[in-house]
Amino acid sequence: MRRSGPKNLPVIVVTVLATAVAVAMGALLWVSTGFASARPTPTAAPRNTASPAFTLPPTAAPTASPSPTPKPTPEPTATPEPTPVPVELGETEDAGQEYIDKMVFLGDSTTYWLAGYNVLPFTQVWTDSIGTMSLFNWEIDPINYYDPASPTAPVSLFIPDCAARRQPEYLVITLGLNGIAFLDEQEFRDYYLDMLDAIMAASPDTKIICQSIFPVIDSRVPKGISNEKINAANKWIYSMAEEKGLRYLNAHDVLMDENGQLRLDYTDDTAMGIHMNTTGLNAMLMNIRTHAWQ
Repeated sequence: MRRSGPKNLPVIVVTVLATAVAVAMGALLWVSTGFASARPTPTAAPRNTASPAFTLPPTAAPTASPSPTPKPTPEPTATPEPTPVPVELGETEDAGQEYIDKMVFLGDSTTYWLAGYNVLPFTQVWTDSIGTMSLFNWEIDPINYYDPASPTAPVSLFIPDCAARRQPEYLVITLGLNGIAFLDEQEFRDYYLDMLDAIMAASPDTKIICQSIFPVIDSRVPKGISNEKINAANKWIYSMAEEKGLRYLNAHDVLMDENGQLRLDYTDDTAMGIHMNTTGLNAMLMNIRTHAWQ
């Protein structure tokens, strides 16, 4: 009898294969899950909340701006004081006859002879009608006034009226000889200053020159007059010119000799040791020209 194979073999094979596949898949699954479970879970790195390690460079201390070197404060320049005008007229170049022509001469008999000897016209000479004006009566003794517009018809005017009418550019005053014999210093000054004030008020723009009293010859002059008194009076005149802001002219020293007397060649025997001749008068005028108002 012929033998035959089992009838259930295919089923068994299939079963075995299915089992094997299942086992293999399970093993694979296990291996896979086991490997996965063995892998460490990545832990997120903790956030660094601290300030970053970056260090800012230190802020440099501000450098102080250098203070500008102070410039030295200059010392205030003092306003220069104006140079005082000297009272006494100093020596200058010859101002010429034109300078003399601008002048009027007020005085006593020592001035009168400027016109009496025709050295100057009467329009430039102020004295009384007899040529002997005295300081102490200047207010009451009128001038024999010759107006340039009518030089041949003099009128009587007091000194301030003459000044107001003429308004001379320069006025040369030579007064005081008639009076020093009996006037003391205060009386002399009072008369002289009052006269100056009256003239200045009447003719404020006139340049006034207070000329010294001329020297005399002591042995010939009337009693009470002397060079010693003249020298004292000239100091008073200088001080009054200074007080009033006027100018003083020293004619005395130009006209005297080595002994302090009036030079003999500037006078004559009939002049009482006081009055000058034309030589002396021209010497006096030249002194004015070479000591001009500046």
